[in-house]
Amino acid sequence: MTAPVLVTGGTGTLGRLVVPRLRDAGCDVRVLSRRDHEAADGIEFVTGDLATGERIEAAVDGARTIVHCAGSSKGDEDKARNLVRAASRAGAAHLVYISVVGADRIPTGSRVDRAMFGYFGSKLAAERIVADSGLPFTTLRATQFHDLLLTVAQQMAKLPVIPAPAGFRVQPIDTAEVAARLVELTLGKPAGLVPDMGGPRAYGIADLLRGYLRAVHRRRPIAPLRLPGKGARAFRDGANLAPEQAVGHRTWEDFLAERLGT
Repeated sequence: MTAPVLVTGGTGTLGRLVVPRLRDAGCDVRVLSRRDHEAADGIEFVTGDLATGERIEAAVDGARTIVHCAGSSKGDEDKARNLVRAASRAGAAHLVYISVVGADRIPTGSRVDRAMFGYFGSKLAAERIVADSGLPFTTLRATQFHDLLLTVAQQMAKLPVIPAPAGFRVQPIDTAEVAARLVELTLGKPAGLVPDMGGPRAYGIADLLRGYLRAVHRRRPIAPLRLPGKGARAFRDGANLAPEQAVGHRTWEDFLAERLGT
């Protein structure tokens, strides 16, 4: 029996696309989840909580390669710390981490910046924990997933007037394309911090929202909102973009057409 590849967050937006690709590549896969799941299609599930460290030792036991997809709006550094501690004890040979473009360029020092962009600071802290762990690692930074931006657009469209941060642009990328790249890196040798991965086009926030509204045949006024702080300034300067790594193929319009049936 070969050593399983452990995927944290294997039932989440990205992880659920990584898992079947690893299986198709011939890997035995173990998924760490906070909820109980029955084994299916040769996939083993272990119930545990990265935030508390509960049952993490059981999850990493025997796993030579770990793909860390579990993430949230805050607390990523604590999850990374608990995972790294257990993985080091277990002698893992390769830790693969998914981060976000701009993690090292979006300031989060002030209270205002932390409130708006704390996710980037949390991701950077987790990156450093992985890099300083002594474990062989690979870290990939990607731009915002289509799925995440769709959720944001759906929530904002419920407002009578939609506020759009002035000067902000995003470079949405297809989650499946990131999953494919992550699996490629997982099957390779540890490579440290690899080149960023961005979607094929950058969109102003207002344009992104208009595309969604057209797709769902709705009308809403969009009002520009200038946000304060160094983090917002960095966003306006494009610190969250990867124009030289626009390697994705599926556009926002393609995604909406397929997801929404338009």
